[in-house]
Amino acid sequence: MKWQGRDRSSNIEDRRGQGGGSSGGGYRGGFGGGFPPIGGGRTRGGGLGIVGVIVVLGLIWFVTGQNPIDILTNGGTMSSGPSSSNWTPSTNASEDELANFVGVVVKDTEDYWGEVFRASNETYTPPKVVLFSDTTQSGCGTAQSASGPFYCPNDRKVYIDLAFYDQLRRQFGAPGDFAQAYVIAHEVGHHIQNLTGVLPEFNRRRAAMSQEQQNAYSVRVELQADCYAGLWTNFARRQNYLESGDSEEAINAANAIGDDTLTRGRVSERNFTHGTAEQRMKWLKRGMESGDPAACDTFSGPI
Repeated sequence: MKWQGRDRSSNIEDRRGQGGGSSGGGYRGGFGGGFPPIGGGRTRGGGLGIVGVIVVLGLIWFVTGQNPIDILTNGGTMSSGPSSSNWTPSTNASEDELANFVGVVVKDTEDYWGEVFRASNETYTPPKVVLFSDTTQSGCGTAQSASGPFYCPNDRKVYIDLAFYDQLRRQFGAPGDFAQAYVIAHEVGHHIQNLTGVLPEFNRRRAAMSQEQQNAYSVRVELQADCYAGLWTNFARRQNYLESGDSEEAINAANAIGDDTLTRGRVSERNFTHGTAEQRMKWLKRGMESGDPAACDTFSGPI
């Protein structure tokens, strides 16, 4: 990806080297959705949505053993301990370069979604992106590096421990800067869902859902975030930011973190929360090819 020398977002909150405060309490949540029109505060046809922490790549479940459905809405006890004020700037040059890369990608998402919202006579309010090390406090409780990158609707922030990207390359076999960009664009996609009403509406309705229904809706929400990441890829291509092989890096990452790939057949599909590798690649590519938010309706018909 052509990113060096380009503008970075001002919405980056760098907490690397800062202590994480007290450990987090329990989280609860679930999600589902009806496709929201861009700029609308409600979903079409009374559809569902989610509130809470939406964790990319299913790492909560598959790495820590905690069901990510229980982290999707904030229905449990949250940690309220203050973060340490002892902040030390990073001295890791390679990590600082990666932080600059994240800033450029976030700026690109701001440019794209700002354009989309303006087309509907709306104003886009971007999320803050928090860079942290090991643990930090979020509006959804304690963020931990083992949880992977996630979006917290309560404070409208995306949380990323940059060490995750090494894990993405080594453990999941998804190298390349554009695989890293895909992760960011996916989490920003959850912010779009929060702004357009997909996330809050489900929090109101989820009590009536069984766990299996919550899982099924979770898949649809995650696939829409993948499609939204594809929309941003389409934008980056139009801006001539892509290099040879970039799109393939993102598609490879989507394949590597499908629920079936991660669980290797050890978990029933009814317990999937992010979608199969085939589904994730399908919806990412749909966004890439269409460039149209309306093409990202994962809530109507089969997926």
